[in-house]
Amino acid sequence: MSRPEQLEKQIKVDFNTENYVAKNTVLFRHSEKSKVSHNIADLARKYGEGPPKFYPKTFEVMIDTGQQTKLSYESISKNPSEMKTAISSEELSDLIEYAKSLGVNDIGFTKVNSKLIFKDRAILHDNAIVLTMEMNPKQISLAPSRDTGHEVHFTYNKLGRISNKIADYLRTKGFSAQAGPAMGGDVDYKHLAEEAAMGAIGNHGLLISPVVGPRQRITAIYTNIENLPFPKINPHNWIKSFCSTCQICSKRCPANAIVGIEKASITNEYIELPKCAKSFSTSFGCSICIKECIFNKSDYHKVHEVHFRKTNTFD
Repeated sequence: MSRPEQLEKQIKVDFNTENYVAKNTVLFRHSEKSKVSHNIADLARKYGEGPPKFYPKTFEVMIDTGQQTKLSYESISKNPSEMKTAISSEELSDLIEYAKSLGVNDIGFTKVNSKLIFKDRAILHDNAIVLTMEMNPKQISLAPSRDTGHEVHFTYNKLGRISNKIADYLRTKGFSAQAGPAMGGDVDYKHLAEEAAMGAIGNHGLLISPVVGPRQRITAIYTNIENLPFPKINPHNWIKSFCSTCQICSKRCPANAIVGIEKASITNEYIELPKCAKSFSTSFGCSICIKECIFNKSDYHKVHEVHFRKTNTFD
């Protein structure tokens, strides 16, 4: 057995909230419309050629990410016995400032729709603080490469650590919190971020944000804070119209795995997972759809301006 295969066997990110709370705890669960969570590593083994050819150091980072994931569930027991449910404007500003100081790229807020909770999963609260973190553009530009794959998982690791720190921070302020793991997790993060108006989902099924396009990873913290500033509209929905005509990611995908935004509007599946998983396995985690996306290469606002001139609408 190779060193990467040995390291891969030590990675565990599949945990369940129910195993870390008292039996009488009321949890928020999936709905009939929920999707099954897909573990990309399992898919790569099933449809690909074994573990992706990452650096051994990348697998070591993934092991630590798994440990951070376990901590996110174990730390639920640290929630205060007497909890506040309302946050002041000053406390909210301090929270945002603290998150940004840790390296968070953007922060948003939304109510968790039960259909976004994966089947057979549950979360402690249905108020979400959504976090994104940028991946290094230079490393993404090298895709597919071991350096790109390492950057993806290095970002997962940093974001997982940050979500645990922010959950602990909220507890010190008297709130209940559950850190969502950066890799894996119980909720569909990209749709959660879209509902938090942090961007919109593009043709490749990834969140496109106005700051870094698709070049980010996402996580969330679930909390009992009831007065978070949930958005009423999403100003980024024009992206969907743009992506339906662009489709560069579909054309450049080496596995021809991108179903696309128009078909996804019916099936809610943007990617043919077996095809994607094979490319993921053989091409260092791939990431070409991120690299080739026009929003990775161009300024969000310039793309919006061009789209407006062509369609004569700022939808």
